[in-house]
Amino acid sequence: MLAERVALLAGPCGDAGGAAWAMTRGGVGGQKNQRSPEALLQPDPAAGKGQSPSTVEDMLDAENKRMADSLASKVTRLKSLALDIDKDADEQNHYLDGMDSDFMSVTGLLTGSVKRFSTMTRSGRDNRKLLCYVSAGLIVVFFILYYLVSKAGT
Repeated sequence: MLAERVALLAGPCGDAGGAAWAMTRGGVGGQKNQRSPEALLQPDPAAGKGQSPSTVEDMLDAENKRMADSLASKVTRLKSLALDIDKDADEQNHYLDGMDSDFMSVTGLLTGSVKRFSTMTRSGRDNRKLLCYVSAGLIVVFFILYYLVSKAGT
């Protein structure tokens, strides 16, 4: 009965028009309730007992505390999630920085190899013959590795 009276006081939109809302819903217990919101706090002769304003305030205070605790737990979960996202982002940045330094070292290695290759191709005829043998050997090694990997997969 107390919850019905509080709901009637607040109305569906939280306004003070609870009495009009109660009349459209058929009132408490299916009867038309034409009492004002202030009168709802007074003892109801039909019900035999009434609710004092302090009782309603205590009930609203308890509900407010319950909702505050619920909000606090949700905030705690969101904070934990935000900290997890921050930690994950830091780990990914560290990983990407490591990859960047690895790519820089590979770039230096390849640049040096290309310079040596260019120097070898510009030199005399004997080096060109050696270059052809090395290129043919690398192609043969590539096909052997491809064959071995394809056989290992089946």
